[in-house]
Amino acid sequence: MQSVTEQSAPYFKRGLGFIILLMALDQLSKWWVLEVFDLPAKGSVEILPFFSLTMVWNTGISMGLALGDALGRWGIVVMTAGISIWLVFWLKRSTRAFEASALVLILSGAIGNLIDRFVHGAVVDFLHFYAYTYSFYVFNVADSAITTGVIMLLIDGLRDGGKSPKKASNNGQDEAGRQGESS
Repeated sequence: MQSVTEQSAPYFKRGLGFIILLMALDQLSKWWVLEVFDLPAKGSVEILPFFSLTMVWNTGISMGLALGDALGRWGIVVMTAGISIWLVFWLKRSTRAFEASALVLILSGAIGNLIDRFVHGAVVDFLHFYAYTYSFYVFNVADSAITTGVIMLLIDGLRDGGKSPKKASNNGQDEAGRQGESS
């Protein structure tokens, strides 16, 4: 029987490859918006009646939450780095493809935005969807990856409540007890 580390190695190794790929796509899109399209000089450019490229330098956290003001640039960097390290260890232990995929998306987005904070001092946001009087937050590829990954983790958790961390520690005892009863 393989150990958890041996079982998860394929997800972990492949996951690292996908993290690098998604980070590269995120950084390439931001480079294009800043250096080629020169969105900072243009401010906002309508592409479709419901979509614009709109330059926003996000110094906050998710969706511009003001927690960034309280933590400061380096506080956010330290917090994001710490969460990313924790997620890497979670990915390394993950034995399920859906969970590993969600973690890869969250990690790639978190690291992509972390790179922005180091390079620019803020996150480069530029994708802006809206309809009539409703305007969604301006975001980027990394934000999309994080949001999709979090939704996937929520679905995964709701789909099988028996795999929650709290229940996982009891499952080994329950199965051992049931196995003992059926023997």
